[in-house]
Amino acid sequence: MKRTPPLKPAARGARAAVIPLILASALLCGGCSIEKLALRKVSSMLASSSGTNVFTTDNDPDFVGQALPFAIKLYETLLGSLPADVPLRLRTGSLYIMYANAFVETPADMTPRSELDEKDHLLARAKNLYLRGRDILFVALERKNPAIRRQLQQRKYAEAMAPFGKADTTLLYWTALGWLAAYSVNPFDMELGQTVPRTRAMIERVQALEPDFGGGSLDSFYVSYYGSLPDVLGGDPAKARAYFAKAQAKSGRTDTSSLMALATTVSVREQNLAEFKSLLERVLAFDVNSAPDNRLVNILNQRKARWLLAHLDDFFIETDTP
Repeated sequence: MKRTPPLKPAARGARAAVIPLILASALLCGGCSIEKLALRKVSSMLASSSGTNVFTTDNDPDFVGQALPFAIKLYETLLGSLPADVPLRLRTGSLYIMYANAFVETPADMTPRSELDEKDHLLARAKNLYLRGRDILFVALERKNPAIRRQLQQRKYAEAMAPFGKADTTLLYWTALGWLAAYSVNPFDMELGQTVPRTRAMIERVQALEPDFGGGSLDSFYVSYYGSLPDVLGGDPAKARAYFAKAQAKSGRTDTSSLMALATTVSVREQNLAEFKSLLERVLAFDVNSAPDNRLVNILNQRKARWLLAHLDDFFIETDTP
């Protein structure tokens, strides 16, 4: 798929200035059809792939982290007027989940133990944002299958997933991702933990419909899924390693996410310090400019890798550090 190159700062500023003017013009029309037309035009522009590229190709995570809340609330405002717009709903919900992961949960993980109150506050925020994104996305799933909530509760997973086709894989993927991420923030939430099998049903549907979904994204997901969950909920380090090999074959030259996923789950779980270091050193050695579309995520992964290597004692009982 052809991707739009990152906008120059001047272009970003121009777009930021134009969008409020378009919205203001649309609002002046009251309840007329021109308002809906203008809103749909803006929605289409924001929900396009280029709308994400301006974030994912950026080389300044702090700049993106400060800009995302405004962008998300803008999407959510538009969604209030266009609730049936699935692409806009997908963009809004997925951005909530992206923001929670990169700019709330990750900083929480990197917060010193001495600042426990701040750490707990950030983790609670991350969980809330994950669930908010999941709920926004779940509305679209219910529109496609009004019985999905009841069917999932009754463990009728095949019936729940049957109405969804290949066009729905991205929606299913992000809904499951936000849902599982919320649980991973607080594994002691037993009520939420009991719903984890529902996320597996969604991901398995994605895999059945599109085995190569995301060019390795699905495989990286499974690395974290099988590597982080307890055995009773389906955790399996061997399966995590198998999916790691698949992810590396598909996206190893463009994305460091599977390296991070294996290091922070299976390597820690098995107390394999040598492997942990090796994986993170590979993350740090990666040339972020060699894969512009994933520049932001790779920079963020390198930032976290440096922190993890400087805090080995937080994850391993025995280290080779004094």
